[in-house]
This record gives sequence, structure tokens and C-alpha cells, in this order.
Amino acid sequence: MHLAIIMDGNGRWAKKRGLKRIEGHKKGAETVRKITEYCAKNEEISVLTLYAFSTENWKRPKMEVEFLMKLLEGYLEKELETYIKNDIKFETIGDISKFSEKLKKRIQLTKEKTKNNKKLTQVLALNYGSKNEITRAVKKLIEKNEEITEENIQNNLDLPRDVDLLIRTSGEIRLSNFLLWQCAYAEMFFTNTLWPDFTPEELDKIIKSFHLRERRFGGV
Repeated sequence: MHLAIIMDGNGRWAKKRGLKRIEGHKKGAETVRKITEYCAKNEEISVLTLYAFSTENWKRPKMEVEFLMKLLEGYLEKELETYIKNDIKFETIGDISKFSEKLKKRIQLTKEKTKNNKKLTQVLALNYGSKNEITRAVKKLIEKNEEITEENIQNNLDLPRDVDLLIRTSGEIRLSNFLLWQCAYAEMFFTNTLWPDFTPEELDKIIKSFHLRERRFGGV
């Protein structure tokens, strides 16, 4: 199963508690670890894709963006042991060229250290936007002088694998430019739970509900 999650609600979680937004992001990072470890133990989940930083997130206050970059760097350094212990392969989608050299090196190091892990692939969407991804895929085909077909476009996406189950936390009901192509026939669940409060137990209930749905992929 390919599970994708839009991790939403860190800022609101902090605001409800009279805290700065960065405290919500810190707490959200802890949730990432818990959910990732749960997925690594769940044999039916092979890929977990998390919407970590969108192409639109650069519009946020400069201090918050800088904090998110430092948080990501620190998370990858701290969680390398978790990846290795749980046999998790780390990958990214999106354009990381805008990141600092230090952060890019940390991303590449984490990928290199975990490339042979097999139990779960965790994919972080970083400086990612689905419209941008699809546009880049089409440009690749034009540059290679290949026919523009659905199959060729999919094969040239950052993540050429369809999503089975998409979850968005915080009560918002939209995709926000996340995996638009890959979610063509995804089952979608929207929960009011803010991301820092999202638990493996709630995820387990959603997966059980997912199995009760009949997936027809356009058929009868």
C-alpha cells in the first residue's frame, strides 16, 4: 500500500495552547517519527509519502521558513538511527536545489545511508508542488523526444507510483497541490485531528475503514 499524508495543523495546535508556531512544528516532527515507526511495523504499507514543505510554503514568514529548514536538518540527523533500526529507506520528491548546501548534503547522506533498507520507504515531499512535478515530467519527455502519453508522463514523475490511501489532518478538505496525478483513484480520508495530535491508533482505524471501501477504479 502507498499511504500519503498531508500533515496539517501544526500552527493551529500551537495557537490553541498559546505557543509560538515553531512549537507546533517541533511537536509535529515527533508525530512524524511515531507514524513512520508504525508504518514500518505494518507489513501492508510499503511507501509512506509525507507532505513536508510545499512550493507555496516559501510565502510564510522568513523566520518560520528558516526554522523549518533547521528543523528538517536536525530531524534527519537525529532520525538516521531510527531509519536504520527500522529498516526504512529515505527518499524525497520535489526540487531541493533551493535548499542550503548543508541541508542538501544531509538529505543526500540520509539517502545514501538508507538506500538498501527494505521494510518501508519514507518519502518526504520537499519544495514540492504537483503541478510543477507534472510540468517537469512533460518537459523531460519533450527533451528526450518521447511521445507524451499517460504512461510516459507517470514514469517521469518524481514519484511514479499511484497512491492507495490519502489522509489529511486538521479538518481542511483539499489536496493543496499534493500528488494530484498519483491520487487519481486514491481513497481519501479527512480528519479534524491536528497533525501533532494524530496517533498510530487513529491511523490504524482509518486503515481498517479503508479496507471496507470498494475500489472500482472507474468500473462497475
